[in-house]
Amino acid sequence: MRLRVEFTTEPFDLDEPPRHAVVAREVVQGAGLDAVEVGPFGNTVEGRADAVLTALDELLRRSLGAGATRVSLQVNVVEGEGA
Repeated sequence: MRLRVEFTTEPFDLDEPPRHAVVAREVVQGAGLDAVEVGPFGNTVEGRADAVLTALDELLRRSLGAGATRVSLQVNVVEGEGA
């Protein structure tokens, strides 16, 4: 199974990326996922379910530990693609 996840961390800071956003970006970029898109108002990652779920566990733990007060996730199964 493949998953696509869109996520944001809050609170936002328009002047510079807050520490929790930097940590989240580091986690997903180092997770060996098939696709990672990082933007100022949202991020998208895609890959095999086990890799994505492992990355999400680390992302949640580390970004909350770095000051995130909210993490919003949308998880979708990518149709028609195998493991």
